[in-house]
Amino acid sequence: MNKELAVTLSVNGPVVKAQNMQDFQVREMVMVGDKKLLGEVISLDESTGTIQVYEETEGLKVGEKIHPTDKPLSLTLGPGMIGNIFDGIQRPLKEIERISGEFIAEGIGLISIDMEKIWDVEMIIKEGDYLSPGMIYAYVQESDLILHKLMVPPEISGEAKNVLPSGKYNIDTNVAEVQTKGTTINLKLYQIWPVRTARPVAMRRPIEKLLITGQRVLDIFFPIAKGGTAALPGGFGTGKTMTQHQLAKWSDADIIVYIGCGERGNEMTEVLEDFPKLIDPKSNKPLMDRTILIANTSNMPVAAREASIYTGITIAEYYRDMGYHVAIMADSTSRWAEALREISGRLEEMPAEEGYPAYLPSRLAQFYERAGYVETLNNQEGSVTIIGAVSPPGGDFSEPVTENTKRFVNAFLALDKKLAYARHYPAVGYLTSYSGYTKLLEDYYAQEVAEDLLPIREQMMSILGEEEKLNSIVQLVGEDVLPDDQRITIEIAKVIKRGFLQQNAMHKDDTFVPLKKQYEMLKVIKHLNDRAIDAQKKSIPLSEIKNPKLFEDVIKMKYTVPNDDLSRIDDLHFEINSYYDMIIEKYSNRKDVI
Repeated sequence: MNKELAVTLSVNGPVVKAQNMQDFQVREMVMVGDKKLLGEVISLDESTGTIQVYEETEGLKVGEKIHPTDKPLSLTLGPGMIGNIFDGIQRPLKEIERISGEFIAEGIGLISIDMEKIWDVEMIIKEGDYLSPGMIYAYVQESDLILHKLMVPPEISGEAKNVLPSGKYNIDTNVAEVQTKGTTINLKLYQIWPVRTARPVAMRRPIEKLLITGQRVLDIFFPIAKGGTAALPGGFGTGKTMTQHQLAKWSDADIIVYIGCGERGNEMTEVLEDFPKLIDPKSNKPLMDRTILIANTSNMPVAAREASIYTGITIAEYYRDMGYHVAIMADSTSRWAEALREISGRLEEMPAEEGYPAYLPSRLAQFYERAGYVETLNNQEGSVTIIGAVSPPGGDFSEPVTENTKRFVNAFLALDKKLAYARHYPAVGYLTSYSGYTKLLEDYYAQEVAEDLLPIREQMMSILGEEEKLNSIVQLVGEDVLPDDQRITIEIAKVIKRGFLQQNAMHKDDTFVPLKKQYEMLKVIKHLNDRAIDAQKKSIPLSEIKNPKLFEDVIKMKYTVPNDDLSRIDDLHFEINSYYDMIIEKYSNRKDVI
């Protein structure tokens, strides 16, 4: 094969056509032109090949050489990723800044994690051990929170030879060899993995554990499961990024992979500046000790944006294989889809709905199906949970990206601009959102919280649905025409919305709420509703039933009941009972007199 004859034929933005490409392979990574720009072969037609370039192609000329690498676009997976900030193809931005200043220069190459940094390595295998795929052969303390477990690459097995003792090594050191089928394979402190290929697992396990977020509207009303998928669609200003920040900070995932995919530069800058300053509330260590950031802003090369979500999911799968629970925040998949659309247009492919390529649904499916709760090759449990933000133009949920995402995710957390503009956060629409995990988590709720949690949730959801119908009548003829029981429904719905669904991220107790407190809060609201309905059936006037102070006390319990002391909940139950017992007795005495 003679790949050295391949040269550029035409340049159209990130899309380059080249001739004499008959010896190349589709998905092979190549270096284009004199600057050796990174690219990937995406189609071959006899001797003509099409390449998408992950860097700026300004200045690239016809006739420049295509340099082969004989491997697909791959990541270097090893110690040094936690706490790092990468671009869409895993090039560290701090290193790029050191090399080329504030702007990413062309032709830097596929630099990755630091090959020279020395790590403390604890070897746990010895000479002659049989090594199987996925087996852990060494430990490195990558950060204060994450122990990096070095694993034998999948599909490699054999006898361990030339095992180095525990000590200080850089990741390019051959710490052991695997003797397999007459060949010798070196084990370093990293492995190479192609981004578009899912990493293998022993088996996929059923989804049955909640991803605890501390956000009441999610944990109880629209839960996300560990290993599950969720979409977070919303128009401009509805709080997608802030909601993802809350999930990144408070969810009980071990590791967070945050992909800023095509977002505005100033918004991404805010993320990159804020995240390193955040303290992980569970450990009091920097949040970056368990976080990986992938930044690909809207002014970066569009092809790298298309690759960024594969970079993120491959890194997540690698840590999952160690037995960690990883959550991916993709913000936003709409910008990724726009990158697909732009490249598709330059390739002159037949457009489908709104100009998106016909393969948009299959690409979305390929991304979301890489989530899951699994048993790893080394017999540990791990998971990848994907939470993808969607930015529909004008907040129109019927556009193609939102509609197709809806087909492949089990939790649809629709952000409502009316709620957002009313300063109701998280602005998750309680009538347009849904979660398919509620039923799957039935046993989890019963064992970890209480058996009656889901029935109470159903009752509260029913009240919110009924209130929405009643509001349409109220807007036409006013509230006074409604019977008292329906007016109570409206008042209780206000308590649910203000006292339970609305949450204050700036309040020390309300920013994260334990599941036990969430359940107890819901029980108080149910108790208030039950006693109010009971009083109404006894013909007590609504003006007495709706005691402003009592209702306000219930709404404010999110602030007045500390997370670590729920005894105040009992006081609320007592306050509710005392008040309604008093008015029932008062009116029953009047009847006796009459």
